[in-house]
Amino acid sequence: MDTSNEAKDLLESDTQKVEVEDGAASPKMAGMLSEEEQEELSNDLAKVEEEIQTLSQVLAAKERRLAEIKRKLGITPLNELRQNLTKSWEGMTSSPAYKKTSETLSQAGQKASAAFTNVGSVITKKLEEVRVQAFSHSFRNSQTFKSFEEKVENIKTKVGGNKPAGGDFGDVLNSTANAGVTEPLTEEPHLAKDEP
Repeated sequence: MDTSNEAKDLLESDTQKVEVEDGAASPKMAGMLSEEEQEELSNDLAKVEEEIQTLSQVLAAKERRLAEIKRKLGITPLNELRQNLTKSWEGMTSSPAYKKTSETLSQAGQKASAAFTNVGSVITKKLEEVRVQAFSHSFRNSQTFKSFEEKVENIKTKVGGNKPAGGDFGDVLNSTANAGVTEPLTEEPHLAKDEP
């Protein structure tokens, strides 16, 4: 390429250096220079500006060539962005800061999960207690339970003697298990007449 050769020539050519103290030329220095030195510096300035413009043109040509090659290869800006993001992500995830943060967040997540599990267990247990209490209350007030309780009381008085009524079911069971038969049963269990 012709522009490539021009760029090489410009880069390889010896240009005169202009030394400036503290990075800037002061107006006092311009007054101290002779007309010959000022003319020489002006020529150098024009030459450097021309080289910069030429390099800019070469760079623009190279960028167009790069875009053309990428287009022919099927590399789209989206693919490039994806590759750049992937490289950046890989670089970030391999950094010590990311690893430390990831470990800390993982530990915090595990602790939070355990806490939520514990809270869930407590809530479940409390709900179960409420359900059992509600069931127990409604069962104790049902006709079936009252009828059963009356029958148990009758058996208790027959088996256990003249103990005051009104004990709970546990008391009835304990007294029945511990007491001997003190009174004979007056009622015989009646069988259906059709049974043999």
